[in-house]
Amino acid sequence: MSRDLDITVYGATGFVGELVAEHLAQAAPEGTVIALAGRSEPRLRAVRDRLGERAAEWPLVVADSSDGDSLRAMAQRSRVVVSTVGPYQRHGLPLVLACAEAGTDYADLTGEVLFVREAIEQAHEVARRSGARIVVSCGFDSVPSDLGVHLLHRAAQEAGAGGLTDTTMWVREAKGGFSGGTVDSMRGQLRQMADEPHLRRVVADPFALSGGRSGAPGQRDVMRPFVEQDSGRWTAPFVMASYNTRVVRRSDALRDGAYGPAFRYREVIGTGRGWRGAVRARLVAGGLGALAGSMMVPGLRSLVDRALPSPGEGPSRETREAGSFRTETITTTQDGRRWAATVAAQGDPGYAATSVELGQAALVLLATRGEQGRSGGVLTPAVALGDDLVAALRAQGFTLEVRKLGDEDLRAA
Repeated sequence: MSRDLDITVYGATGFVGELVAEHLAQAAPEGTVIALAGRSEPRLRAVRDRLGERAAEWPLVVADSSDGDSLRAMAQRSRVVVSTVGPYQRHGLPLVLACAEAGTDYADLTGEVLFVREAIEQAHEVARRSGARIVVSCGFDSVPSDLGVHLLHRAAQEAGAGGLTDTTMWVREAKGGFSGGTVDSMRGQLRQMADEPHLRRVVADPFALSGGRSGAPGQRDVMRPFVEQDSGRWTAPFVMASYNTRVVRRSDALRDGAYGPAFRYREVIGTGRGWRGAVRARLVAGGLGALAGSMMVPGLRSLVDRALPSPGEGPSRETREAGSFRTETITTTQDGRRWAATVAAQGDPGYAATSVELGQAALVLLATRGEQGRSGGVLTPAVALGDDLVAALRAQGFTLEVRKLGDEDLRAA
C-alpha cells in the first residue's frame, strides 16, 4: 500500500488529540496531508468539522488499539503517526510495533517507564532495521528536560568546556491544570507495580531505559526535601522526575555517553527559603507520597479516582492560554564553568504547550524523513529531533536558551 498520508493523528477524538490536530491545522505547511484517526468515524467527522476550513478535506481513518490489522494498515499508509491514546502500557505497544515494522515515524506523549522499557525491548531493533524513528515523550514529559540538557551539551561542546557533571532541572514555574491522561498513566503504572511487585525494581532503576548501559554512579531520584547549597532554597521532588530523568539518561546512552563520564541528572521544584520554604517542600513531598500510596491501595483507589481529573477532560481555552511554564537546568562542566538552560512557554504545560510540542515533533519528523544520518530505533526527542525541534519550538514562541552563570546568578536562583 502506498503512503498517501503525511501525518496521522491517532486519538484525534480525545481532548489532547484534538488540540494537536488544531495546532497542525494552523501550523502545517500547505499541501501537508493530515489524517484524523480513532475508533469512531462519526466522532472523527465532528472533530474535523470543528477544525475549520483547512481541515475540511482531511481523511478520516478508523483504527482501534485492539485491532492489529487496522493499526498496521494505518501505519503502512502514513509517513508519521502521532499517538495521544493512553495509557500507553495498556494501548500503545501494538501501534509502536506496527510503525517499527512498516518503517513509519512515530511520536507520542507517554510518561510511563514500563511502556517505554517494553517498547525498547520489543521494537528498538526492529525500528533500527526499518529506519522508523519511534520518538517517545514529545510533550511536557519530556521535551523541556531532554532539550534543556541537549542545549547544555551543545554549549559545552562549542566552548570546549568538557562534559557535563552534576546537572539539575529546576521547575521554576508550572501554571496550569494537571492532565487527566497523565493521571491515568500514573494510576495504571502504580497499579501494575502493586499487582506485580518485581516491576518496582524496574521502575526504580535510574537506568531502566538506557538499554543496559550505566552512567556515572550516584544517580538517584530526589525523594525528600533538602536545601540547595548555592541558593539556600528549599527543594522538593518534581512529580514527573522519576520518568524524565530516565529519558535524559537514555539520550546520553544513545549518544554513547557523550554528556560525559561524570554526568548525573535530577529534577526538583524550588519552594522558597526559610521556614516557609521548608513547610512547602515537606507538603509537596508528603502529598506526592500520599498520592502514590493511595493509588496502590485497593480500598483508597476509588476515592482518589473521584478527586482527580479523568482522561479526556481538560480546562477551557481561556485557562489553557493563561497557563505557562519555565524550567531552568543548571550544570557544572568538567572545566568548572557553570551554565543554565532555560525552556519556557506561554500556555498550560499539560495541554497548550504539550499540543504544540507534539505537533511540532510530527512536523520535524516529516520534514527530516529520509535525510542522511537519521537512524531508526526507540529514541528520545533530543536524539531524534534535537536542534530541529529547538528551532521549530522557538518559531512557535518558546524560549530555549543557554547562558553561562556567575556565583551571583546561583545565589539569586
